[in-house]
Amino acid sequence: MKKLIFLLILLFLLFFSSGQTYEEQSLIPLFEDLLTSKPLESQLKKIEIPYWGHTISVEERGYYHFVEFIIRKSAHFFLFGLAAIGFYAILPRNTLHFWLALLCTLILALADEYHQQLTGGRTPSGQDVFLDMCGAVTFLSVYIFIKRIMQKTLDPSKRS
Repeated sequence: MKKLIFLLILLFLLFFSSGQTYEEQSLIPLFEDLLTSKPLESQLKKIEIPYWGHTISVEERGYYHFVEFIIRKSAHFFLFGLAAIGFYAILPRNTLHFWLALLCTLILALADEYHQQLTGGRTPSGQDVFLDMCGAVTFLSVYIFIKRIMQKTLDPSKRS
């Protein structure tokens, strides 16, 4: 039951955030207040990220917009990684368990981008779906790996 509640809360957060306009979600005013000294600016100036046929950088977008871009894209990776684990936790165990969790996450990612399309000032992106799925595969793989290591450590009969 706790696993289902965790997944439902996560789904609500995703639905809520993809239903907000960019202006409603913008972290720029917060960063302008909290990051007045622009920490790590010299290091961030060295980074350029290709995205949607553009290069995203501090030089191109400015410090605060670049930091926001990094955080927003990291949120895709982490939230959909957690969603994949949530799906994995509630799905019935079988040989396709891993793949079903990823399929559910893919459907969620596509639905999220579709929902963004219906929201003013938002643009759906195949690159975001790709990023979502990278997070899903990474988180789920690490989760399963750690779970198996823990099982071997705690169960002496499984040691080789």
